[in-house]
Amino acid sequence: MSHDPQLARHGLFDARVPRYTSYPTAPHFGPDIGPGDFARWIKAIPEGSEISLYVHVPFCRRLCWFCACRTQGTTSDAPVIAYVETLKAELTLLRAHLPRGVSLSRLHWGGGTPTLLSADLMRDLAKAIFAVAPMAAGGEFSVEIDPNEIDDARLDALAAAGMNRASIGVQDFDPMIQKAIGREQGYALTRDVAQRIRARGVASLNADILYGLPFQTAPRISDSVQKLLTLAPDRVALYGYAHVPWMSRRQQMIPSDAMPTPQERLSLFETARQLFLWDGYVEIGIDHFAKPGDGMARALQSGQLRRNFQGYTDDPTPVLIGLGASSISRFPQGFAQNASGTAEHTRAVRDGRFSTHRGHRFQGEDLLRARIIEALMCDFRVSRDELLQDYDVSAARIDSLFQSAKAEFGDMVQLTVDSFFIPERARPLTRMIARAFDAYDSAKARHSSAI
Repeated sequence: MSHDPQLARHGLFDARVPRYTSYPTAPHFGPDIGPGDFARWIKAIPEGSEISLYVHVPFCRRLCWFCACRTQGTTSDAPVIAYVETLKAELTLLRAHLPRGVSLSRLHWGGGTPTLLSADLMRDLAKAIFAVAPMAAGGEFSVEIDPNEIDDARLDALAAAGMNRASIGVQDFDPMIQKAIGREQGYALTRDVAQRIRARGVASLNADILYGLPFQTAPRISDSVQKLLTLAPDRVALYGYAHVPWMSRRQQMIPSDAMPTPQERLSLFETARQLFLWDGYVEIGIDHFAKPGDGMARALQSGQLRRNFQGYTDDPTPVLIGLGASSISRFPQGFAQNASGTAEHTRAVRDGRFSTHRGHRFQGEDLLRARIIEALMCDFRVSRDELLQDYDVSAARIDSLFQSAKAEFGDMVQLTVDSFFIPERARPLTRMIARAFDAYDSAKARHSSAI
């Protein structure tokens, strides 16, 4: 992928654009969605249907400097034990509202560091979850695993609970880069954990790696990617590091003068991208790769690839319920987010109510625009006929939306009789092109940092 000068002209190297894991994006959520809405939306789930469940564990033994997620450090198990009790109480609330016969298509434990839970806490939490809803046939139970915070007892507990997909954060294997971002994690340790995961019959392995890190060069990222490929992950997320020290205080520990330029970032991405493609991986959207037989690659091929708060997914369910502090839920009616602080979240649950404190109720063209943005992020193409079939919208309105984006991006997008399409050379601009369909975007929002 060459450095087309039009990429710069359209803001690739200086714009801050949402990742569009939701529409509208979380900064546009408001306080008009509360516990009552959340409870009603749960009760409206059809009996016997499948849903997804996300469980957020916000604690870490150490706070990596590069991370801008909402986490908190702890050297003691006491707050973790208390938090699991809150999760169990929240699950009891959920069970009281959930219609009969609901099962889990996907279950994901994220963080933070969910593997800092002891083996006993893991078993306790899994038991509480499955008392509310069992895994559906063919369901997927995934857990984010920190190689620095796992042992055989915890791996045994997760495997016994049914974990069949594990996700390992790699970031970069270069020791100097690891030191600069506050995440020291050797290749040998990571390889050992991957082998121990697979030895327990866990069928699928995900890995995350970052580009755009301090001191990162083409040779260094090549070395890290090639080491990662020896682990043969089934899926890889190649995320761009967002250096926002004015928003994330811990990132102030990272030397800003060692950051690659925006043009160098694009070269780093392309270097890593080519290595994954040469190794036979299928490119998924803007920043994921999967082995050809993986469910995500199959979803891409069948047109069923979707996008949610965990990124790209092959999850077909329309409902994602988030448990724990700051978790976001998605329903056909809208989005609901729990209280961000663990103390506020715990108080609400102990009072016998959900901690929902903000969200968004779908209105107007929200669902139409959400689908257009998701289709661009997943397939780089939007079908006019699909929109006419699935949404209450006129052909003239669709044409108007497409023509407006075409006017902004010119030959960086293509219009056919049936579709709006992003050609390969323009795909680095995908998020910016998607933003053209964002009715909540504004000139001010375009220059602010995004979710």
